[in-house]
Amino acid sequence: MDARLEDRAAIADLMTGWMHRDLGEWDRLRGLFHPGATIAITWFDGLASDFVDGSARMGASGLRSKHLITHPQITFNGDRALVQTNAMIIAENPVLELGATAHNRFLDQVEKRDGGWRISRRDSSYDMSYFNFLTEGRQADEQEVRRFPREYAALAYLLEKSGFPVVREFPTRDSALEAEIKAAGAAWLSKA
Repeated sequence: MDARLEDRAAIADLMTGWMHRDLGEWDRLRGLFHPGATIAITWFDGLASDFVDGSARMGASGLRSKHLITHPQITFNGDRALVQTNAMIIAENPVLELGATAHNRFLDQVEKRDGGWRISRRDSSYDMSYFNFLTEGRQADEQEVRRFPREYAALAYLLEKSGFPVVREFPTRDSALEAEIKAAGAAWLSKA
């Protein structure tokens, strides 16, 4: 029997709790993170508390999203764990008649404090993305799309056209940035 079964279940619930973002349940989304936690995704890089506020602004805009989350891969060391979770982001802006789907992996550092697992740091590495056009004949500006890495270009284009600029370059599958995040996570985990 897995001695970490309860911990694995709690962390899996934490990962699938991302649906609170899609449902506009901002206090519940805030509860996924430890105080001072950070997050870095296409349109945001900073404190998780500020991310939740930004997500509420996004939720009030014309941009809609849904995240499909898979079962996480977890590596434990005491009350710390590295978690890698496949996800799919489906987003659309009906006003623009434009949508995008992206496949990514959340790379999380989670900690158990005061009896509960929460996210301390969340990064995202992008695997692939593509456009979903809501009407026939709609096209994206190819020159603008090519400003971004192919793995998240469609999502980045949709975000920017919806008023949420991409803040920097983000990791993609097997990139140097992804390797840096994984190495920093391993170093963090070893200090448990």
